[in-house]
Amino acid sequence: MFDKKMPEAWRVLRIQSELVDGIEHLVKIQCAVNIFGSARLDETSPYYAEAEKLGCLLSQAGLVVTTGGGPGIMEAANKGAFQNGSLSIGLNITLPHEQKPNRYQDISLSFRYFFVRKFMFMKHAVAFAIFPGGFGTLDETFEALTLIQTEKSEPFPVVLIGKDYWQGLITWLRQTALAKGCINEVDMDLITLVDSADEAAHIIIQHYRKYVASQVDA
Repeated sequence: MFDKKMPEAWRVLRIQSELVDGIEHLVKIQCAVNIFGSARLDETSPYYAEAEKLGCLLSQAGLVVTTGGGPGIMEAANKGAFQNGSLSIGLNITLPHEQKPNRYQDISLSFRYFFVRKFMFMKHAVAFAIFPGGFGTLDETFEALTLIQTEKSEPFPVVLIGKDYWQGLITWLRQTALAKGCINEVDMDLITLVDSADEAAHIIIQHYRKYVASQVDA
């Protein structure tokens, strides 16, 4: 929530404190996969089970799993990663509703400012895995795509899981945004659409192994 009563100079200091705290807590993290999706999809959703499976597969492969720390898909991914080989991290955000930290986090940080939280998501990312979600999920998805497209970030997989859910967006991007020249064909290649946690894990782990090999060679 925005505190109108806080002097601007003090707000800058609070932003700075969130940055410093986040960087200090995550300083040893090298390769993380950010898993996003709706807080409203609970255990009754098949996507919950897939997110839990993906968190487990990535953690067992040595990848840190990072989510927004809340319920739904975030909880499922953290649950799958928790105590399964690597760290399970939640970057929580202070919201008036929906956001309640789940209990499957080795590291749990809380942020007041979305843009500070986004910086933390991007800082150690080697992939984004996107399950069905709403505005917040779309925001994080297009943030990642924009940073890769503009070469402000190293290229990494942005994997959308759930063809039934995401196909309409892909169709719109191709038939409208691409057709009208607002994006290029190469931009469409930044997105990979799959239907299962197994497919997503394979793509992400392959990229991770190539990334690690390139760092060793460098």
